[in-house]
Amino acid sequence: MTLLQSAERSPTPATGGAPEPMPAAGALSWDERYPDDNLVVVPQRHPGRWAVAAVLVVLGLLFLRLVVTNENFGWATVGHYLFDSTILSGVWMTVWLTVVTMVLGVVLGIVLAVMRLSRNPLIKGAATSFIWFFRGTPVLVQLIFWYNLAILFPQISLSIPFGPTLLQASTNDLITPYVAAILGLGLNEAAYMAEIVRAGIASVDDGQQEAARALGMRDRKVTARIVLPQAMPFIIPPTGNETIGMLKMTSLVSVISLSDLLYSAQTIYSRTYETIPLLMVACVWYLLATSVLSLLQRRIERHFNKSRRSPG
Repeated sequence: MTLLQSAERSPTPATGGAPEPMPAAGALSWDERYPDDNLVVVPQRHPGRWAVAAVLVVLGLLFLRLVVTNENFGWATVGHYLFDSTILSGVWMTVWLTVVTMVLGVVLGIVLAVMRLSRNPLIKGAATSFIWFFRGTPVLVQLIFWYNLAILFPQISLSIPFGPTLLQASTNDLITPYVAAILGLGLNEAAYMAEIVRAGIASVDDGQQEAARALGMRDRKVTARIVLPQAMPFIIPPTGNETIGMLKMTSLVSVISLSDLLYSAQTIYSRTYETIPLLMVACVWYLLATSVLSLLQRRIERHFNKSRRSPG
């Protein structure tokens, strides 16, 4: 018998008249409405998850045991060369190349994204063609192309049209392996960053741009002060992924004899024939660098996502 049913059967007060009105059902607590119900909450079981987790733990331990106990990895050699001066020099070159190429890629990518959103068909077509070419050809091919640019143009000159030559130099002297690496990696990254920035700009409501233009703001100021700040939360995560990818992509410059981390390791094991230990040294440094970049990416994302968090 519920509380409402017992109230209906209760006798009328001795003073006579209508019975006192009972409070509405919605105003009563669960225990007052259903005093005889003793609910026992049983947590949902997930035996499948625990089974999969147990299998993964066992496989992880087996793999760790295989790596640690396998003497062919040469862990003593790994420890010996981990802080070798040649390796550290290669680490510095890898980090420096990543920073320079990403700065070039981000700056040029923003310019290309704005050009691609232009109403001028020539400007839009030029940006589209650039993105089409550099996204459609492999990075390794681009690196080799820039490294061998002297075959096409032995001399590079700067002159006034139909006027005197201001500067002339040998292409081999100007396009060093370092410059070829920056051009190959940076221009390729600019094509990808242009698409990332364009997608971020497209995520901003058009009404805000129209309101800014109604206030008399020019397109350049609207882009710099209205659109890009709001697009940053959508641009930062893929940019962080591109930076981590660029750190690893710099290993391709070893084909043009630039002393990055991988080339430095190759230089050593070509002399000592300890291929696997030196490759493990390179892997350790790549993993360390990508871990640091991942932490920086999370902090930057947290900073730009503050305005999107709901209060409380």
